[in-house]
Amino acid sequence: MRHILVTSALPYANGQIHLGHLLEHIQTDIWVRAMKAQGHQVTYVCADDAHGTSIMLKAEENGVTPEAQIATVKASHEADFAKFLIDYDNYYTTHSEENKEFSELIYRRLNSAGHINTKDIEQLFDPEKGLFLADRFVKGECPKCAAKDQYGDNCEVCGTTYNANELVNPFSTLSGATPVLKTSKHYFFDLPEFDGFLRQWTRDEGRLQPAIANKLQEWFDAGLASWDISRDGPYFGFKIPDTPADEPDKYFYVWLDAPVGYMASFKNLCEQRKDSTDPKRPALNFDDYWLAENAHKTEVYHFIGKDIVYFHALFWPAMLAGSEFRTPTSVFAHGFLMVNGEKMSKSRGTFIQAETYAEHLHPEYLRYYFASKLSDKVEDFNLDFDDFMKKVNSDMVGKVVNIASRSAGFIVKKYDGMLSTNNAEPELLAEIMRAGDEIAVAYENREFSRAMRLIMQCADKANEYIDEKKPWSMAKEEGKEQEVQDVCTVAINIFRQLMVYLAPVLPELTDNAKAFLNIDDLSFASRNEALLGHQINKFKPLMQRIEPAQIEAMVEASKGSLESTATTAEDVAPTSSTTKQATDSKANTADNQDADYIGIEDFAKVEMTVAHVVECNHVEGADKLLQFTLDVGEAQTRNVFSGIRKFYEPEQLQGKKVICVTNLAPRKMKFGISEGMILSSGDPKTGLVVITLPDECTVGDKLG
Repeated sequence: MRHILVTSALPYANGQIHLGHLLEHIQTDIWVRAMKAQGHQVTYVCADDAHGTSIMLKAEENGVTPEAQIATVKASHEADFAKFLIDYDNYYTTHSEENKEFSELIYRRLNSAGHINTKDIEQLFDPEKGLFLADRFVKGECPKCAAKDQYGDNCEVCGTTYNANELVNPFSTLSGATPVLKTSKHYFFDLPEFDGFLRQWTRDEGRLQPAIANKLQEWFDAGLASWDISRDGPYFGFKIPDTPADEPDKYFYVWLDAPVGYMASFKNLCEQRKDSTDPKRPALNFDDYWLAENAHKTEVYHFIGKDIVYFHALFWPAMLAGSEFRTPTSVFAHGFLMVNGEKMSKSRGTFIQAETYAEHLHPEYLRYYFASKLSDKVEDFNLDFDDFMKKVNSDMVGKVVNIASRSAGFIVKKYDGMLSTNNAEPELLAEIMRAGDEIAVAYENREFSRAMRLIMQCADKANEYIDEKKPWSMAKEEGKEQEVQDVCTVAINIFRQLMVYLAPVLPELTDNAKAFLNIDDLSFASRNEALLGHQINKFKPLMQRIEPAQIEAMVEASKGSLESTATTAEDVAPTSSTTKQATDSKANTADNQDADYIGIEDFAKVEMTVAHVVECNHVEGADKLLQFTLDVGEAQTRNVFSGIRKFYEPEQLQGKKVICVTNLAPRKMKFGISEGMILSSGDPKTGLVVITLPDECTVGDKLG
């Protein structure tokens, strides 16, 4: 039995849970349940990320203390996650004594080892609010194109990146005041000292997905920089210990104590269970999981969004290694969530909160759909509502539940609920049982979509068997009573196997199925015993079809429900749990443009990015297309289809650097979503040449 600790990224305590959060937490929960079902001891912890200027300001806006603010949000988060059957062993908060203790301990160990230094830096300061301004709290005119109302890190019009103090006519978004430059001492973690360690750590087998390891290599090549781990007061967080008495208050930057929250939540759980004798909630020892010398005994896994890889695969392992704690066994990253092929949008009603979804649709629909699409790759995930409805209705209602509903009635009515003592199809049942080995491996490897395909193949075999035997016809014939019971017994047994395989994804449905089947166990091992001469109970519908009106109502409700819930921009790095999703792009108002031409202002909107061809493959069933997986920088990958198969073989472009138009609206095609366009030149009839770039070009750089 393996001893495993699992975490999901910490939701920021400044807004409500939405479908983007659920993608990650459902993925983690499925993996945890699958590993538990295979007999391993697995502990799943999480917490609210509860510090930062944004939370302090939101509390001020609401007229409450930050502590009261985060307590209210935490209760809301826990309620939302519970609706989606996410079963944490402990859901805690980073604003805790345990987190304070470990943050200070790690800092002191790093400091005593010489890994902390200080230097004075200049920042914009709001004289009215009396605080230093993060980039997202400053606006002004772009220093390059003079576009107004641009944030302090990059221009949304021309794409230029800059420092906040380069803005023209800057103003604070908090007070409207003109900020002033002010110097302050900051504390830095010397990340470059860990360059050699991190280069090896990120390439250790199984530590990171290949796409993430490759992306990190670009950061190594560019040179690691020291990390600013301090913020000036006023700030809601933990004070940095051992600072000079005459120095203004210095606080840990939220991203220092946020990952420490994993340790704190687990420590809190260990205290809760220190005297436990319950095998389902066993006593736990903190040191077994977190001391460096015990890393061979236990496993620690982090599930995160690809946008916070820098923190989890560079800063976090370096902090742990430098303070004598163990590093994660693996960090698993996933892509962003899109809805109907586009970024989630409030105006379209596709920026959907967990609470709104649960008011209109059963959470297990979403759990199954996510499982049917998730893989071990770092790919963006598209929730297509039409596909969502069809897949759930076809797979779960039309295939899986249908097996039980077609067979149970005969057993209950004709045989008093008693299954046959005879296994009429031993080879068919054995085949379904053997499939469990491959399904279990797929679960462990996070290839959930593959697991679902294997499960549906088993369901297809059951339905084909029922269609072939036609028990409804046999029931009308004399002397066929035993055969009807045998056939329905085989079908019920296959249904039982499917419940074993689907239990990590659909815990509520499978619990109800246990009541129908009159069994207590749906572990993976339980599939190896057939239910023969066994009493079952009356069948009750386990899942209803999704109706279009339900989705329409949810989308409509989402259009209005978010008007009053927009949160202040965080002063933390964007994460899958905290990033404010993009709203609709502005409509083109050039009504008098000649239809055959575009103006220079339109051409300036085209965003061309240096991209690395991670994968290039033929598209089955498409004579003209090649499918590309492109690394476009910032740990983002794009799926792009290009009609150039006539002119290139995949191996000719594999590993090349190309130009990708990255702000082209995603296009839904028969074979998937195309998320950009690769630039080529020439005549499609006489020959196209893909524009490739020298190796020294940096992935993610903008051209133009």
